[in-house]
Amino acid sequence: MDDKELLLLAEEIKKNSYSPYSNFRVGTAVLTQSGKVYQGVNIENASYGATICAERTAIFKAVSEGERKIEAVAVTGDSDNLTFPCGICRQVIAEFGDENTRIICANKRGEFKVFKLAELLPNAFVFD
Repeated sequence: MDDKELLLLAEEIKKNSYSPYSNFRVGTAVLTQSGKVYQGVNIENASYGATICAERTAIFKAVSEGERKIEAVAVTGDSDNLTFPCGICRQVIAEFGDENTRIICANKRGEFKVFKLAELLPNAFVFD
Protein backbone atom coordinates (compact mmCIF):
# COMPACT_ATOMS: atom_id res chain seq x y z
CA MET A 1 0.00 0.00 0.00
CA ASP A 2 1.43 3.38 -0.93
CA ASP A 3 1.41 6.53 1.22
CA LYS A 4 -1.45 8.19 -0.66
CA GLU A 5 -3.70 5.16 -0.21
CA LEU A 6 -2.92 5.06 3.49
CA LEU A 7 -3.71 8.78 3.78
CA LEU A 8 -7.05 8.29 2.04
CA LEU A 9 -7.97 5.72 4.70
CA ALA A 10 -6.93 8.16 7.44
CA GLU A 11 -9.03 10.91 5.86
CA GLU A 12 -11.99 8.57 5.44
CA ILE A 13 -12.10 7.50 9.10
CA LYS A 14 -11.67 11.08 10.39
CA LYS A 15 -15.45 11.59 10.08
CA ASN A 16 -15.87 9.24 13.08
CA SER A 17 -13.80 11.43 15.41
CA TYR A 18 -15.43 12.25 18.73
CA SER A 19 -14.00 15.70 19.41
CA PRO A 20 -16.71 17.93 20.96
CA TYR A 21 -14.22 19.83 23.16
CA SER A 22 -11.41 20.70 20.76
CA ASN A 23 -13.46 20.49 17.53
CA PHE A 24 -10.24 19.16 15.96
CA ARG A 25 -10.80 15.86 14.19
CA VAL A 26 -7.87 13.52 13.58
CA GLY A 27 -7.84 10.34 11.52
CA THR A 28 -5.09 7.75 11.35
CA ALA A 29 -4.33 4.64 9.33
CA VAL A 30 -1.60 2.26 10.49
CA LEU A 31 0.03 -0.22 8.13
CA THR A 32 1.41 -3.29 9.89
CA GLN A 33 4.11 -5.71 8.79
CA SER A 34 1.44 -8.28 7.91
CA GLY A 35 -0.02 -5.83 5.39
CA LYS A 36 -3.19 -5.18 7.37
CA VAL A 37 -4.36 -1.61 7.96
CA TYR A 38 -5.97 -0.40 11.18
CA GLN A 39 -7.79 2.93 11.35
CA GLY A 40 -8.40 5.16 14.35
CA VAL A 41 -9.74 8.54 15.40
CA ASN A 42 -9.25 10.82 18.36
CA ILE A 43 -11.80 10.20 21.11
CA GLU A 44 -12.18 13.01 23.62
CA ASN A 45 -13.62 12.89 27.12
CA ALA A 46 -14.92 15.56 29.51
CA SER A 47 -12.11 14.40 31.81
CA TYR A 48 -9.37 15.47 29.39
CA GLY A 49 -6.87 12.93 30.69
CA ALA A 50 -9.14 10.14 29.44
CA THR A 51 -8.87 11.41 25.86
CA ILE A 52 -7.02 9.17 23.39
CA CYS A 53 -5.32 10.22 20.19
CA ALA A 54 -6.18 8.71 16.81
CA GLU A 55 -2.73 7.16 16.45
CA ARG A 56 -2.97 5.25 19.73
CA THR A 57 -6.51 4.16 18.92
CA ALA A 58 -5.32 2.57 15.66
CA ILE A 59 -2.14 1.10 17.13
CA PHE A 60 -3.94 -0.40 20.11
CA LYS A 61 -6.53 -1.93 17.79
CA ALA A 62 -3.68 -3.50 15.80
CA VAL A 63 -1.89 -4.80 18.89
CA SER A 64 -5.13 -6.22 20.31
CA GLU A 65 -5.48 -8.21 17.07
CA GLY A 66 -1.99 -9.69 17.47
CA GLU A 67 0.06 -7.26 15.39
CA ARG A 68 3.44 -6.28 16.80
CA LYS A 69 5.22 -4.43 13.99
CA ILE A 70 4.23 -1.11 12.42
CA GLU A 71 5.50 -0.17 8.98
CA ALA A 72 3.79 3.21 8.53
CA VAL A 73 1.42 5.64 10.23
CA ALA A 74 -0.66 8.18 8.27
CA VAL A 75 -2.09 11.11 10.22
CA THR A 76 -4.46 13.83 9.02
CA GLY A 77 -6.34 16.55 10.83
CA ASP A 78 -8.52 19.61 10.37
CA SER A 79 -5.67 22.08 9.97
CA ASP A 80 -3.99 24.02 7.19
CA ASN A 81 -0.73 22.85 8.77
CA LEU A 82 0.52 19.29 8.75
CA THR A 83 -0.81 17.20 11.63
CA PHE A 84 1.93 15.40 13.57
CA PRO A 85 1.66 12.69 16.22
CA CYS A 86 2.02 14.04 19.77
CA GLY A 87 4.96 12.99 21.93
CA ILE A 88 3.13 10.14 23.65
CA CYS A 89 2.01 8.75 20.29
CA ARG A 90 5.55 8.99 18.94
CA GLN A 91 6.73 6.90 21.88
CA VAL A 92 3.97 4.32 21.27
CA ILE A 93 4.99 4.18 17.59
CA ALA A 94 8.58 3.55 18.74
CA GLU A 95 7.36 0.61 20.84
CA PHE A 96 5.90 -1.17 17.80
CA GLY A 97 7.98 0.34 14.99
CA ASP A 98 11.60 1.25 14.55
CA GLU A 99 13.69 4.24 13.51
CA ASN A 100 12.67 3.71 9.87
CA THR A 101 8.90 3.53 10.45
CA ARG A 102 7.28 5.99 8.04
CA ILE A 103 5.18 8.78 9.53
CA ILE A 104 3.01 10.41 6.87
CA CYS A 105 1.73 13.78 8.10
CA ALA A 106 -1.00 15.58 6.15
CA ASN A 107 -3.17 18.67 6.32
CA LYS A 108 -6.85 19.10 5.50
CA ARG A 109 -6.04 19.83 1.84
CA GLY A 110 -4.31 16.46 1.39
CA GLU A 111 -0.80 17.89 1.21
CA PHE A 112 1.63 15.65 3.04
CA LYS A 113 5.23 15.01 3.98
CA VAL A 114 6.84 11.70 4.95
CA PHE A 115 9.23 11.42 7.88
CA LYS A 116 11.09 8.54 9.47
CA LEU A 117 10.33 8.02 13.15
CA ALA A 118 13.97 8.78 13.99
CA GLU A 119 13.45 12.30 12.60
CA LEU A 120 10.43 12.95 14.82
CA LEU A 121 11.67 11.10 17.91
CA PRO A 122 15.46 10.99 18.03
CA ASN A 123 16.89 8.95 20.88
CA ALA A 124 13.59 7.21 21.59
CA PHE A 125 13.24 5.40 24.89
CA VAL A 126 13.41 1.71 24.00
CA PHE A 127 14.64 -1.47 25.65
CA ASP A 128 17.10 -3.57 23.64
